Amino acid sequence: MKEPSKKAATSKKKAANQATSPSEDVQKDQLLTATIPHIPFDGWHVAALKMGAKDLGWPAEIATQLFPKGGGDMIAWYAKRADERMVTAFLEADTKSMKIREKVAFAVRLRLEQNSADREILARALAFLSLPQNACLSARLVYATVDNIWRVMGDTSTDWNFYSKRALLAGVFSSTVVYWLNDRSENASASWAFLDRRIENVMQVPRLKNNLSTVFSGVFGRFTAFRQFRGSNRGRKRWGV
Repeated sequence: MKEPSKKAATSKKKAANQATSPSEDVQKDQLLTATIPHIPFDGWHVAALKMGAKDLGWPAEIATQLFPKGGGDMIAWYAKRADERMVTAFLEADTKSMKIREKVAFAVRLRLEQNSADREILARALAFLSLPQNACLSARLVYATVDNIWRVMGDTSTDWNFYSKRALLAGVFSSTVVYWLNDRSENASASWAFLDRRIENVMQVPRLKNNLSTVFSGVFGRFTAFRQFRGSNRGRKRWGV
Protein backbone atom coordinates (compact mmCIF):
# COMPACT_ATOMS: atom_id res chain seq x y z
CA MET A 1 0.00 0.00 0.00
CA LYS A 2 1.35 3.37 -1.03
CA GLU A 3 2.21 5.68 1.87
CA PRO A 4 0.81 9.22 1.73
CA SER A 5 3.26 11.80 0.44
CA LYS A 6 4.91 14.28 2.75
CA LYS A 7 3.01 17.11 1.05
CA ALA A 8 -0.35 15.38 1.60
CA ALA A 9 0.47 14.76 5.26
CA THR A 10 1.37 18.44 5.72
CA SER A 11 -1.90 19.53 4.08
CA LYS A 12 -3.91 17.26 6.37
CA LYS A 13 -2.10 18.61 9.41
CA LYS A 14 -2.77 22.20 8.30
CA ALA A 15 -6.45 21.42 7.73
CA ALA A 16 -6.69 19.81 11.18
CA ASN A 17 -5.14 22.89 12.81
CA GLN A 18 -7.55 25.18 10.98
CA ALA A 19 -10.48 23.05 12.13
CA THR A 20 -9.47 23.15 15.79
CA SER A 21 -8.14 26.72 16.08
CA PRO A 22 -10.49 29.74 16.13
CA SER A 23 -10.72 31.87 13.02
CA GLU A 24 -8.96 35.22 12.88
CA ASP A 25 -12.29 37.03 13.22
CA VAL A 26 -13.11 35.09 16.39
CA GLN A 27 -9.65 35.83 17.77
CA LYS A 28 -10.15 39.54 17.05
CA ASP A 29 -13.47 39.47 18.87
CA GLN A 30 -11.94 37.69 21.86
CA LEU A 31 -8.96 40.00 22.06
CA LEU A 32 -10.99 43.19 21.68
CA THR A 33 -13.42 42.03 24.38
CA ALA A 34 -10.47 41.37 26.71
CA THR A 35 -8.87 44.73 25.80
CA ILE A 36 -11.92 46.96 26.37
CA PRO A 37 -11.57 47.05 30.21
CA HIS A 38 -8.05 48.43 29.78
CA ILE A 39 -8.95 51.20 27.29
CA PRO A 40 -10.26 53.67 29.94
CA PHE A 41 -6.78 53.60 31.48
CA ASP A 42 -4.47 53.11 28.47
CA GLY A 43 -6.62 54.42 25.62
CA TRP A 44 -6.86 52.82 22.19
CA HIS A 45 -3.21 51.95 22.35
CA VAL A 46 -1.02 48.92 21.84
CA ALA A 47 -0.42 48.89 25.61
CA ALA A 48 -4.11 48.14 26.22
CA LEU A 49 -4.04 45.54 23.45
CA LYS A 50 -1.12 43.73 25.04
CA MET A 51 -2.84 43.77 28.42
CA GLY A 52 -5.88 42.17 26.81
CA ALA A 53 -3.68 39.48 25.26
CA LYS A 54 -2.05 38.88 28.64
CA ASP A 55 -5.47 38.39 30.25
CA LEU A 56 -6.21 35.73 27.62
CA GLY A 57 -2.85 34.06 28.17
CA TRP A 58 -1.77 34.93 24.63
CA PRO A 59 1.70 36.10 23.62
CA ALA A 60 1.89 39.82 22.76
CA GLU A 61 2.96 38.96 19.20
CA ILE A 62 -0.51 37.59 18.42
CA ALA A 63 -2.06 40.90 19.49
CA THR A 64 0.09 42.92 17.11
CA GLN A 65 -0.52 40.40 14.33
CA LEU A 66 -4.29 40.69 14.66
CA PHE A 67 -4.24 44.48 14.95
CA PRO A 68 -0.99 45.60 13.29
CA LYS A 69 -2.01 49.29 13.25
CA GLY A 70 -2.91 49.27 16.93
CA GLY A 71 -5.65 51.70 17.93
CA GLY A 72 -6.82 52.39 14.38
CA ASP A 73 -7.37 48.72 13.64
CA MET A 74 -9.08 48.14 16.99
CA ILE A 75 -11.52 51.02 16.49
CA ALA A 76 -12.24 49.90 12.93
CA TRP A 77 -13.03 46.37 14.12
CA TYR A 78 -15.23 47.68 16.95
CA ALA A 79 -17.13 49.89 14.47
CA LYS A 80 -17.53 47.01 12.02
CA ARG A 81 -19.06 44.75 14.67
CA ALA A 82 -21.28 47.60 15.93
CA ASP A 83 -22.59 48.19 12.40
CA GLU A 84 -23.32 44.48 12.02
CA ARG A 85 -25.27 44.38 15.29
CA MET A 86 -27.25 47.44 14.23
CA VAL A 87 -28.15 45.88 10.86
CA THR A 88 -29.22 42.61 12.52
CA ALA A 89 -31.42 44.38 15.07
CA PHE A 90 -32.98 46.59 12.38
CA LEU A 91 -33.88 43.56 10.24
CA GLU A 92 -35.43 41.82 13.22
CA ALA A 93 -37.60 44.83 14.08
CA ASP A 94 -40.98 45.64 12.53
CA THR A 95 -40.26 48.78 10.50
CA LYS A 96 -42.77 48.36 7.68
CA SER A 97 -45.11 51.06 8.93
CA MET A 98 -42.31 53.54 9.63
CA LYS A 99 -41.66 56.57 7.46
CA ILE A 100 -38.18 57.11 6.05
CA ARG A 101 -37.27 59.69 8.69
CA GLU A 102 -38.50 57.33 11.45
CA LYS A 103 -36.40 54.49 10.06
CA VAL A 104 -33.32 56.72 9.99
CA ALA A 105 -33.87 57.80 13.60
CA PHE A 106 -34.51 54.20 14.66
CA ALA A 107 -31.30 52.95 13.00
CA VAL A 108 -29.16 55.70 14.54
CA ARG A 109 -30.67 55.05 17.98
CA LEU A 110 -29.98 51.33 17.62
CA ARG A 111 -26.37 52.03 16.68
CA LEU A 112 -25.83 54.16 19.78
CA GLU A 113 -28.01 52.39 22.35
CA GLN A 114 -26.38 49.04 21.64
CA ASN A 115 -23.07 50.55 22.74
CA SER A 116 -24.27 52.71 25.62
CA ALA A 117 -22.17 50.72 28.11
CA ASP A 118 -19.04 51.73 26.18
CA ARG A 119 -19.49 55.51 26.24
CA GLU A 120 -16.17 56.12 27.96
CA ILE A 121 -14.12 54.16 25.43
CA LEU A 122 -16.16 55.65 22.57
CA ALA A 123 -15.26 59.12 23.80
CA ARG A 124 -11.62 58.05 23.70
CA ALA A 125 -12.15 56.64 20.21
CA LEU A 126 -13.60 59.99 19.09
CA ALA A 127 -10.54 61.78 20.49
CA PHE A 128 -8.28 59.32 18.64
CA LEU A 129 -10.15 59.79 15.36
CA SER A 130 -10.10 63.58 15.69
CA LEU A 131 -6.32 63.62 15.27
CA PRO A 132 -5.28 64.90 11.81
CA GLN A 133 -3.45 61.70 10.91
CA ASN A 134 -6.64 59.71 11.52
CA ALA A 135 -8.97 61.88 9.42
CA CYS A 136 -9.20 59.35 6.58
CA LEU A 137 -10.01 56.50 8.96
CA SER A 138 -12.66 58.62 10.67
CA ALA A 139 -14.33 59.48 7.34
CA ARG A 140 -14.20 55.85 6.23
CA LEU A 141 -15.87 54.59 9.42
CA VAL A 142 -18.63 57.21 9.33
CA TYR A 143 -19.29 56.43 5.67
CA ALA A 144 -19.48 52.70 6.42
CA THR A 145 -22.06 53.29 9.15
CA VAL A 146 -24.34 55.60 7.14
CA ASP A 147 -24.02 53.34 4.09
CA ASN A 148 -25.12 50.37 6.21
CA ILE A 149 -28.09 52.38 7.48
CA TRP A 150 -29.29 53.32 4.00
CA ARG A 151 -28.75 49.82 2.65
CA VAL A 152 -30.61 48.08 5.48
CA MET A 153 -33.46 50.52 4.86
CA GLY A 154 -33.59 49.26 1.27
CA ASP A 155 -32.05 52.24 -0.51
CA THR A 156 -31.35 51.37 -4.16
CA SER A 157 -30.33 54.78 -5.51
CA THR A 158 -27.37 54.83 -7.88
CA ASP A 159 -27.42 58.45 -9.06
CA TRP A 160 -26.42 61.63 -7.26
CA ASN A 161 -28.96 60.81 -4.53
CA PHE A 162 -26.73 57.90 -3.46
CA TYR A 163 -24.01 60.34 -2.40
CA SER A 164 -26.22 63.16 -1.14
CA LYS A 165 -28.17 60.82 1.16
CA ARG A 166 -24.99 59.50 2.72
CA ALA A 167 -23.40 62.93 3.04
CA LEU A 168 -26.46 64.36 4.78
CA LEU A 169 -26.81 61.36 7.11
CA ALA A 170 -23.08 61.51 7.93
CA GLY A 171 -23.62 65.01 9.30
CA VAL A 172 -26.65 63.89 11.32
CA PHE A 173 -24.90 60.82 12.70
CA SER A 174 -21.64 62.56 13.60
CA SER A 175 -23.29 65.47 15.41
CA THR A 176 -25.65 63.11 17.27
CA VAL A 177 -22.73 60.95 18.46
CA VAL A 178 -20.97 64.01 19.93
CA TYR A 179 -24.19 65.18 21.62
CA TRP A 180 -24.97 61.68 22.92
CA LEU A 181 -21.52 61.20 24.44
CA ASN A 182 -22.08 64.31 26.57
CA ASP A 183 -25.76 63.70 27.31
CA ARG A 184 -26.71 62.91 30.91
CA SER A 185 -30.47 63.09 30.51
CA GLU A 186 -32.63 60.13 31.52
CA ASN A 187 -32.55 57.40 28.86
CA ALA A 188 -30.65 59.86 26.64
CA SER A 189 -33.98 61.56 25.86
CA ALA A 190 -32.21 64.83 25.03
CA SER A 191 -30.09 63.03 22.44
CA TRP A 192 -33.10 61.55 20.68
CA ALA A 193 -34.80 64.96 20.63
CA PHE A 194 -31.60 66.39 19.15
CA LEU A 195 -31.55 63.58 16.57
CA ASP A 196 -35.14 64.33 15.55
CA ARG A 197 -34.32 68.03 15.11
CA ARG A 198 -31.28 67.24 12.98
CA ILE A 199 -33.31 64.91 10.78
CA GLU A 200 -36.00 67.59 10.44
CA ASN A 201 -33.33 70.07 9.33
CA VAL A 202 -32.05 67.62 6.74
CA MET A 203 -35.58 66.97 5.50
CA GLN A 204 -35.83 70.68 4.70
CA VAL A 205 -32.98 70.43 2.17
CA PRO A 206 -34.97 68.71 -0.62
CA ARG A 207 -37.85 71.15 -0.03
CA LEU A 208 -35.44 74.07 -0.23
CA LYS A 209 -33.99 72.69 -3.45
CA ASN A 210 -37.48 72.25 -4.91
CA ASN A 211 -38.49 75.75 -3.84
CA LEU A 212 -35.34 77.25 -5.35
CA SER A 213 -35.92 75.28 -8.53
CA THR A 214 -39.48 76.64 -8.74
CA VAL A 215 -38.31 80.19 -8.07
CA PHE A 216 -35.51 80.07 -10.64
CA SER A 217 -37.80 78.40 -13.19
CA GLY A 218 -40.31 81.21 -12.70
CA VAL A 219 -37.63 83.89 -12.96
CA PHE A 220 -36.15 82.26 -16.06
CA GLY A 221 -39.61 81.96 -17.61
CA ARG A 222 -40.35 85.65 -17.00
CA PHE A 223 -36.93 86.63 -18.32
CA THR A 224 -37.51 84.62 -21.50
CA ALA A 225 -40.97 86.15 -21.98
CA PHE A 226 -39.51 89.64 -21.44
CA ARG A 227 -36.82 89.02 -24.08
CA GLN A 228 -39.43 87.75 -26.53
CA PHE A 229 -41.60 90.78 -25.80
CA ARG A 230 -38.71 93.17 -26.38
CA GLY A 231 -37.80 91.36 -29.56
CA SER A 232 -41.33 91.67 -30.90
CA ASN A 233 -41.42 95.41 -30.04
CA ARG A 234 -38.17 96.00 -31.89
CA GLY A 235 -39.61 94.21 -34.88
CA ARG A 236 -42.67 96.43 -34.83
CA LYS A 237 -40.61 99.62 -34.65
CA ARG A 238 -38.42 98.41 -37.49
CA TRP A 239 -41.50 97.93 -39.68
CA GLY A 240 -43.17 101.12 -38.46
CA VAL A 241 -45.89 99.35 -36.50
